[in-house]
This record gives sequence, structure tokens and C-alpha cells, in this order.
Amino acid sequence: MEARAVHRYIGSSPRKMRLVIDLIRGKSVEEALHILHFSVKHASKEAEKVLRSAASNLQNKDESGRLEPGEMVVKEAFVDNSLTLKRIRPAPMGRAYRIRKRSNHVTIVVATREHVPLKRKRSKPASGVAAKATQKKQHAAETT
Repeated sequence: MEARAVHRYIGSSPRKMRLVIDLIRGKSVEEALHILHFSVKHASKEAEKVLRSAASNLQNKDESGRLEPGEMVVKEAFVDNSLTLKRIRPAPMGRAYRIRKRSNHVTIVVATREHVPLKRKRSKPASGVAAKATQKKQHAAETT
């Protein structure tokens, strides 16, 4: 089971918000709340509100009873661009500089632990001198 929460038109740049959202992706909700609560970034306050809302939405969806934050996982978290307000700042010699005030939309999807697929560890391909030597031995064995 999963639930989502979206906060639109947040008044900070998407680049700054992505720095915060990248910290919590894939973590348990309890751990993500601790990370956001103690983060010094201004965008973490908005992200914490959205995460609390998504967790609350999942608890309300559950018929069996109350879910604990430790049983929930941040399945998806992403930031989209929103509208950009264009402003003008006076510049020397009668010119003007354009100021772009960016905003963003944050979406967080929270799921219970059993509905999140486990990440498989990929085996790294062998590299280096030892790997080439074993490849040569295998090739020689196949040709003879």
C-alpha cells in the first residue's frame, strides 16, 4: 500500500530543494524525519511537512490499524520546476538585469515495507591485471 503528498509552488529554487530530497530517498520515514528535522537547510522545513503529510495519508488509508513510521519507507521523492517570476533590477548605464525567482513542486510517495522491492546488489565486473589474466586463461581453455 502506498500514499503520496504533493506541495506545489514552494518559493525556493528546485536545485536547492533537490539537495534536501536526495537525502531522504529510500530511507524509512522515521529516519527521514530525523534527517529533515535536524538539517540546517531552509528547504528541509517544507520537505518535512510534505513527508509528514504523506505518512499521515498512508496511516489513514490503512484499514487494519495504525502504522508506525518505522514500518514506512520513502518509495519515491522528486522535485519538479514550477513557474518562474521574472523581475528587473536596475543596472548601470540605463540597462536592466533580469532576476528569475524560481519555485518548485515536491512530490513524496510513501509505502509500507512489504510493498517496496528490495534493491539487489549487482556484481561488479572484474577489472585490472588479474581479471585480464583470468580472461586469457578461460579463452585459452575454450580454444584447446
